[in-house]
Amino acid sequence: MRSLLAPQVKLHEVWAWSMYDFANSGYTTVVITAVFGAFFVSVVAQNKPWATFAWTAALSFSYAAILVTGPLLGAWADAHAAKKQVLLVSTVGCVAFTALLFYVGPGDVLAALVLIALSNYFFGTGENLIAAFLPELADSKAMGRVSGWGWSFGYLGGLLCLGLCLYYITASQSSGVPAAVFVPVTMLITAAFFALAATPTFLFLRERAVPQPGTEGPWNRLKQTLRQSREYRDLRRFLLCILFYQAGITAVISLAAIYAQEVMKFTTEQTIALILVVNVTAAAGAFGFGYLQDAIGHVRAIALTLVGWIVMIVIAFFSVSAGTFWVAANLAGLCMGASQAAGRALVGYLAPPSRAGEFFGLWGLATKAASIFGPLTYGAVTWIFAGNHRLAILATGVYFVIGLLLLRTIDVERGRKAAAAS
Repeated sequence: MRSLLAPQVKLHEVWAWSMYDFANSGYTTVVITAVFGAFFVSVVAQNKPWATFAWTAALSFSYAAILVTGPLLGAWADAHAAKKQVLLVSTVGCVAFTALLFYVGPGDVLAALVLIALSNYFFGTGENLIAAFLPELADSKAMGRVSGWGWSFGYLGGLLCLGLCLYYITASQSSGVPAAVFVPVTMLITAAFFALAATPTFLFLRERAVPQPGTEGPWNRLKQTLRQSREYRDLRRFLLCILFYQAGITAVISLAAIYAQEVMKFTTEQTIALILVVNVTAAAGAFGFGYLQDAIGHVRAIALTLVGWIVMIVIAFFSVSAGTFWVAANLAGLCMGASQAAGRALVGYLAPPSRAGEFFGLWGLATKAASIFGPLTYGAVTWIFAGNHRLAILATGVYFVIGLLLLRTIDVERGRKAAAAS
């Protein structure tokens, strides 16, 4: 295992780095995917026709903010060797605004949307920054495996956090406590879980970058990177590819619980049980595909996951029974873990080592731009077509097809040589 790491990197540092994925996955699993999204539509917004669109609009607004600020923060962190400092600020922000969701109840639509947008902004900012440590930790030929360790560990964290929330929800429901009371408490559980589980990251992960005095400001540095992007044409093409396929992934993550309850008529307990199992599948996908990616190549591995996503969309569209929907959901989990770990690893492989924070900021720009129009596409279709969630999920499948076509234009080794020469 030591041979997979960069020189001077200790195993406990990789564990500490992976613990951040373990910690922040509780936020996406509980707040975005399993619990609060469905709670917002059914309880806070009281199933108004615009409820799903409002939810996706709030998320999209936060992603737009990350899109603008992510590359700038990455460039500033590179110049000042301050990735870890900015990561700490983003973590505190996400934890604080998640905890404040405790005060949201029926009718508090504006408060819910503002807090979701703020907590998700800080979550996404931290996601960019923790990814920028990957090139410092992994050997260039083992990016897929090390990235896969982090993502798989992350899904286990989401599984544990959701399990704690499910235990509390089940106990509350057996005592006759309504959702308007027990769901807000799960926001406190999630915030506390994030804060505690992320602590090892700040204790043990080293900042190996060195300050670069005399460099241009982050905005000028970013403009320079964009001007020089022709030198990194394969990385640029892959970021465009991510822009499309990540749109589909984010739509599925953001709206899975809503689809399960509105279309498949799952109860809250059934939905959470489904997502618990899907997190196990996603962890297996992230871990296993990391090794497969390093063995068969980045492009082939990512192409395989995109084909899987397309198959999943078709199965979900035609599902009329709980059994077939469980198949679709677990296929989504397998592909979700694999495609996200693989995408992060390929960006690390193609990015110039001295500008990792900046280029992972561009990765964040692509993923967050995708996170704007992916969920919005789903929300708009449900609004325009009178709540037709089946048509909405089929529409998001188009993004995976476009991503697969764009992936065919990337030459990974040419891109790696361009990064090494910079």
